[in-house]
Amino acid sequence: MSAKNRDEHGRFRNITVGFRVSPEENEQINTAVALSGLPKQEYCYRKCLNRDIVVQGNPRVYKALRDQLASVLDELKRIETAGELRDELLENIELIARILDGLKEERR
Repeated sequence: MSAKNRDEHGRFRNITVGFRVSPEENEQINTAVALSGLPKQEYCYRKCLNRDIVVQGNPRVYKALRDQLASVLDELKRIETAGELRDELLENIELIARILDGLKEERR
């Protein structure tokens, strides 16, 4: 039998919350979750409760940053000729920049 799902105060989490999103929103949420290094559930409830999301640098986060930067580069190369910039790309670039800036401050 698996362990009970408890929060940081030892309270049992037995309520399920769900919502629908578009495929594009799902991709954006998954990107933010990967870049945060948190499990999706924890990321979502921290965002919903307006709590801080502190990214701890680890190999998974660095891999997600590398992959997202490669994706951003591919998209920038694509739009260089098309001239079309999506809002999701700008939001991903801003998120990556904030995380990298935080990681830079952490190293000091």
